[in-house]
Amino acid sequence: MSKLHEEGILSVLEIDRVWAGHPVDFSLRTVGDRQFVAYYDGERRMTVAVGQLGSDSWQRVAIAPDQTEPPGYKSVITSTRLGWDSHNSVTLAVDGDGHLHLSGNMHVNALTYFRSEQPWDITSFVQHLAMTGVNEERCTYPRFLTDRAGDLIFHYRDGSSGNGSEIYNRWNRTARRWVRLLDRPLTDGQGLMNAYLHEPVPGPDGRFHLSWVWRDTPDCKTNHDLSYAVSNDLVQWQTAAGEPIDLPMHLQTPGVIVDPVPAEDGIINGSGKVGFDSQGRVILTYHKFDAAGKTQAYNARWESGDWVIYQTSKWDYRWWFEGGGSIVNDVVLGRVELTGDGELALDFRHTQSGAGRWLLDETTLRPLETLPPVALLPGELMTPESDFPEMQVRLWEDDGHSPDPAVRYLLRWETLPANRDRPRTGPLPEASVLRLYTLRN
Repeated sequence: MSKLHEEGILSVLEIDRVWAGHPVDFSLRTVGDRQFVAYYDGERRMTVAVGQLGSDSWQRVAIAPDQTEPPGYKSVITSTRLGWDSHNSVTLAVDGDGHLHLSGNMHVNALTYFRSEQPWDITSFVQHLAMTGVNEERCTYPRFLTDRAGDLIFHYRDGSSGNGSEIYNRWNRTARRWVRLLDRPLTDGQGLMNAYLHEPVPGPDGRFHLSWVWRDTPDCKTNHDLSYAVSNDLVQWQTAAGEPIDLPMHLQTPGVIVDPVPAEDGIINGSGKVGFDSQGRVILTYHKFDAAGKTQAYNARWESGDWVIYQTSKWDYRWWFEGGGSIVNDVVLGRVELTGDGELALDFRHTQSGAGRWLLDETTLRPLETLPPVALLPGELMTPESDFPEMQVRLWEDDGHSPDPAVRYLLRWETLPANRDRPRTGPLPEASVLRLYTLRN
């Protein structure tokens, strides 16, 4: 244990054994002195575990869908058993009264949603076949977040890749029911495309900052047009220039396009991560092709009433991507952030140039220095324990809030890489160990 302490790891706890045939996002949420983990166990069952901070005794419950339906309800297919789709994340949140909310295993599927009947009690989950009952037949990317008033928000995409809208619901604690946060979708592809949004990011100015790209079809090469909007309350939205936006936002909405990157020009969903410089100015980080057709990292910053775009990398590599399903990324960019020394930093991973952290010149947003990648865990823990070919380490940081600012929490497990959501044939790895790490911040 002394070596763990030297490395900044205060404790390690085995939660369960989990599915390792392909990656899918899990959820970790610390609330007060309790911690909740939602995941798929070794038998692919959606599972929730709970424990007290500092305790080795945890409770686990596999979540089973309710087979009963209210009178007159039209049957829909929902499942809590994971298939082969890496989109089918599982997410969990706790409302202000301690009731647990759980959703997941959806990729253009009917809403799969559970809520605990008793506060803090993972044994009392009950399936609810609807939240508002509208636009809940083709759900993807469920996420819980909290607005500035502390209210629980649920977000998902209604529709499919290339043809979808973004929906936000708010949990009404008094009435104990979900209501629409917005009386219309946040974005609308008008039947021609859909927006791939990042979760709204709280900024140093207290506002929520949102970025997205549009996509015309399920083919990932059809991403285009990096866009941005900002809001005080997730209801009323503005352009970076402060002009009010009429919802839903669409491709022609004035003032929201940051960089009009065309389709097949190297931008992909997941681009446009929101960061900030030392002056609190918003910076969007993304990649696209340069004039020579090479993939480069770019940063767009709002300066004196306009977006100024900076090329940050000088790579000699072209990452061409196309097709549907979950792909393996050759280039991954983080968000611009301030280090403890007040410097601007940007993490990257490149299939040829490796991984690292750039320290950026704040004026030009060009690298001053390239440092080794920041390790969330000691190097030996980033190497798979399994000797099964192609296994990779997966990490998930806490979606909640540690009661101790000097401590943070992290999940670790191992899986094979994404396989474009197709079943694998032949031998498969054994279930891997899901561990919860307590780390010195």
